[in-house]
Amino acid sequence: MLCCLLLIGLSLTLVFGARAQQAAAVLQVPANPSMHPAPQQPIEYSHNTHVALGLTCETCHTSTAPDALMGYPQTEMCMGCHTTIGLDLPGIMRLADYHASDEQVPWVRVYEVLPGVTWNHQPHVAAGVDCTACHGDMALTNATAMTTSVTSMASCISCHQAYEADTACALCHAWPAE
Repeated sequence: MLCCLLLIGLSLTLVFGARAQQAAAVLQVPANPSMHPAPQQPIEYSHNTHVALGLTCETCHTSTAPDALMGYPQTEMCMGCHTTIGLDLPGIMRLADYHASDEQVPWVRVYEVLPGVTWNHQPHVAAGVDCTACHGDMALTNATAMTTSVTSMASCISCHQAYEADTACALCHAWPAE
């Protein structure tokens, strides 16, 4: 299975190649046609504030495995700054409590991969697709909501067609074993 995923990732990287780098700045996933309020998070977090300080998406959102979803930062990373900054803020106090008890913040995922869909950020990142193309400009947000239609099949197909990438069903949908 891992071998298959790696081959798919390599294929996407080769297919997207330079075309993705040329079009990534132009092609944007459409706005979500229905309102999706930001979920209640265990700690208030402002992308706007942190991006203004120079943090990038990749600073906090990482993937430790080629087929994993992007993750959230470990409390150790956050506490790198917050041992001296914002100590009197309720959210930073909760962050410090999570850190002191060796617990990670139980963030609520905003963009959920739909059932039956397999997803991998790595080929898209390797192809030069900018995070904002799918997730919108997080630098403008305080509370993160699902503002784009990135999880809709139409958005995926449109993007793959624009990049002349594979649109075969089995690329994204796992089929039950016979």
